[in-house]
Amino acid sequence: MATLLARNAALLATFGPDKREIRDGGLFIRDGVIEAVGPTAELPETAERVIDLRGHVVLPGLINTHHHLYQSLTRVVPAAQDALLFDWLKTLYPLWGRLTPSALKTATKTGIAELLLSGCTTTSDHLYLFPNGTRLDDSIEAALETGIRFHATRGSMSIGESEGGLPPDFLVEEEADILRDCQRVVESYHDPADYARIQVALAPCSPFSVSRDLMRETAVMARSYGVRLHTHLAENAQDIVYSEETFGQRPGAYAEELGWVGEDVWHAHCVQLDEGEIQLFARTGTAVAHCPCSNMRLGSGIAPLRRMLDSGIAVGLGVDGSASNDGADLLGEARQAMLLQRVREGAAGMSAREALSIATRGGARALGRKDLGALAPGMAGDFAAFSTETAVMAGAGSDPLAALVFCGPHRARYTVVGGDVLVDQGEITSVDLPQLLSDHRAAAADILRDEAR
Repeated sequence: MATLLARNAALLATFGPDKREIRDGGLFIRDGVIEAVGPTAELPETAERVIDLRGHVVLPGLINTHHHLYQSLTRVVPAAQDALLFDWLKTLYPLWGRLTPSALKTATKTGIAELLLSGCTTTSDHLYLFPNGTRLDDSIEAALETGIRFHATRGSMSIGESEGGLPPDFLVEEEADILRDCQRVVESYHDPADYARIQVALAPCSPFSVSRDLMRETAVMARSYGVRLHTHLAENAQDIVYSEETFGQRPGAYAEELGWVGEDVWHAHCVQLDEGEIQLFARTGTAVAHCPCSNMRLGSGIAPLRRMLDSGIAVGLGVDGSASNDGADLLGEARQAMLLQRVREGAAGMSAREALSIATRGGARALGRKDLGALAPGMAGDFAAFSTETAVMAGAGSDPLAALVFCGPHRARYTVVGGDVLVDQGEITSVDLPQLLSDHRAAAADILRDEAR
């Protein structure tokens, strides 16, 4: 049986219900599952792989609840740099229409490599356009090669510009085809078991790109298979205006009418939720993927995160697309989540530990994973370790855990998924990163061939 022992950590934070922070701590993993956590002296002395974590802070693997991995191919496109959401989308849709299966696989692996280097062990990916023969299978196959835990969401767009939607007509699909493929990918790939590496959710892109019928039918299908539901909701002021003018109601009421609230639903962004919608989410157990960097980048506003948390809503962090954030750093998101709430609520608006809890336990709740997000016996063997012996951590010895949020940027020294060491002493082990980046440059150049200046 495969075993891994991590020991001698300067500090290990469990983020479990007991909120233990263990000096000179460690953990023992057998067959991908944590068997013991505690002071080094109380752990087994040997294992097939032993990692000495002197001078490191250890925490559960970070969880990314919202991403569009393909978008790493279209970062900082000049015409989209200063646009609000709708204009940003309209600028980039034609470029994304050039996506190919090979480019999708390359972008997915590259984006995951960036996430792993930030200490992320589980990521969701919202793929909602399928030009040129691309399929969700392409991103799943790429993710499997990296070793990360992957929540693949089968997105969709069915209402193009000619019918009042936002996307161009050539990027939308027939709704019957969408539903057939949703059924296919769930039956082919979804693993409902604890410790699953691959799970599938169903995820129409947004209320402004799909019909009422598709939203409703997707929810019915998802619940018949016991898989989760995901979409964008209440992202910015334009989104609210569109909902009120098109549907005659705010996004929260629209979602409730169509069956898009409940413990099996998580919505991305939710920047513009009002008090009634916050209470609706709290009452129904609906979760939120909070994307602070993207929300700032697109000028969408500051989400009412403090109110969501105080109301009991499960909130996880999301880096969002690499073309609306231009980075994929989970600790960076935790830092911005904390700082934005301090701008909104005052200096006590959010603590560093609360931000880290959102990045770990909160993300697990949002994705419906009871086996992730904490370091405890029986939980998945996923953790990240960060060195305290770096320039950005200098002088932070009084509270190295908080320093992961207050200081930075950080790069994970070790990222472990199910006992597999995917970042080892700061280097990716599961992909040939130089070759991957070379392939990514070529794919991006092809998609951006008319954008060079």
